[in-house]
Amino acid sequence: MKDPVRLLVIYTGGTIGMVVDPASGALKPLDFDQLSHYIPIPDAFSFSMEYLSLNPIIDSSDMKPSFWVRLAEILEDHYNAFDGFVILHGSDTMAYTASMLSFMLENLNKPVVLTGSQLPLGVLRTDGRENFITALEIAASRHQGNAAVPEVCIYFESKLYRGNRTTKLHSGDFDAFFSGNYPCLAEAGVRLKFNHSHIRRPNFKPLKVYRELSTDLAILKLYPGITPQAVESVLGIRGLRAVILETFGTGNAPTDPWFLDLLKEAALRGIILYNVTQCKAGGVEAGRYLTGKTLVDIGVVSGYDITTESALAKLMYLMGRYPEQERVKEILPVSIRGEITPE
Repeated sequence: MKDPVRLLVIYTGGTIGMVVDPASGALKPLDFDQLSHYIPIPDAFSFSMEYLSLNPIIDSSDMKPSFWVRLAEILEDHYNAFDGFVILHGSDTMAYTASMLSFMLENLNKPVVLTGSQLPLGVLRTDGRENFITALEIAASRHQGNAAVPEVCIYFESKLYRGNRTTKLHSGDFDAFFSGNYPCLAEAGVRLKFNHSHIRRPNFKPLKVYRELSTDLAILKLYPGITPQAVESVLGIRGLRAVILETFGTGNAPTDPWFLDLLKEAALRGIILYNVTQCKAGGVEAGRYLTGKTLVDIGVVSGYDITTESALAKLMYLMGRYPEQERVKEILPVSIRGEITPE
């Protein structure tokens, strides 16, 4: 008889792990020794679980690269002892964390499922109970003798998404996340329905964790009426290696000579310019319109259908790994963790 699947639950902070203090009425972090009081069902599962709570826990708005490194090291330290991982995380920056972990964890052959909630576990109408229980089931699920979803993903409100394809879409609905350019990996109804053709398959190579992340980048969101001063203030940041240009539609930008000249000057200084659409679905089609083609001529790199969250994570990872700008530019258009659909 096979040993039961072993899962590690990692609580980082966030709404899901909060309960109401009877004395004050304020929300306070959940003591995981009391978890069965709020979620009694896991006792009936066929897998075993252990819990690890970070100390201190953090609000997800305080997310930093140093925290991502810490989280990746926890996964590395426990990787051989467990078959899957569920990370309880605040929803506000969950897509950033899921994207970053997907790049930091090379040769991942086990599920890392991030989940959270819009209402705390200690609230009667909480969405956290279903999110947590189903995330556990997904992390424990097997397909053809291996993990059903051996990649970093997000589970929220009956849908499982590839982590580096998601963005938080709504601050108040339970259905808070969106993947505009990639199908769901699974849906939870009466049964769990896995979309196996869109799930990355295991390669059975040893896990490799990358800890070096570079924050020498910025995001420049374009808008009608943007001024030379605004663009110069971003492109002139000392030590800057890359800028994510959040462009219009299929990757279009203003054609004002001053704007194009500033981009050209930045490119000549070796700054990587990465074109990412502001749209929640669709992507950059660099040659479709003249404005987009002009950016290509300057040397702007197409982000295709990547999300801003994933673009940020990919640049931090690549620049931390490679000091050579040309090497980073060479890899950016390539899908390395299923984060883009190249032309």
